[in-house]
Amino acid sequence: MKQLNIKVALAMSLISMFLLTKWWFALPVDGPDKLYWGFPFAFMGEGFHTSMSYQFFILEFIANFAAYFSFWVILSLSINKWIPNFKIPSIVSKTILTLALLLFIGFGALISISNPIFHFKRPYDWEILQTGNVFIWENTPRPERFDSFNK
Repeated sequence: MKQLNIKVALAMSLISMFLLTKWWFALPVDGPDKLYWGFPFAFMGEGFHTSMSYQFFILEFIANFAAYFSFWVILSLSINKWIPNFKIPSIVSKTILTLALLLFIGFGALISISNPIFHFKRPYDWEILQTGNVFIWENTPRPERFDSFNK
């Protein structure tokens, strides 16, 4: 039972991390304006070296994943405490695990075709101009830079 809870918490962490995220429109020091994604920390951003590239920040990703995983484990343990004989139906757990696997494969494909750069930590400072939330299937709005400075 506890092993299933950890598997479902792991899968729900991946699902919630990638389906609903925060976008950050920022101006890096000595760089052009870029979009970044991640909540509570931006762990992925547009790359500088090509227009189709991405840069990934490992430390921020680990911190985000730890936050999401902690949330789902605490929620799972709380449900088990309040409802001691609560069981997740097999079809629901298999659906959650399959969706998490598909998202993981899709994100892996995005990484493999985007000429990525990996940094342990974001190696530059930035000025955040605008933020918002977006679902994975929505286009991230790209604000006009001049509108951000005129406010």
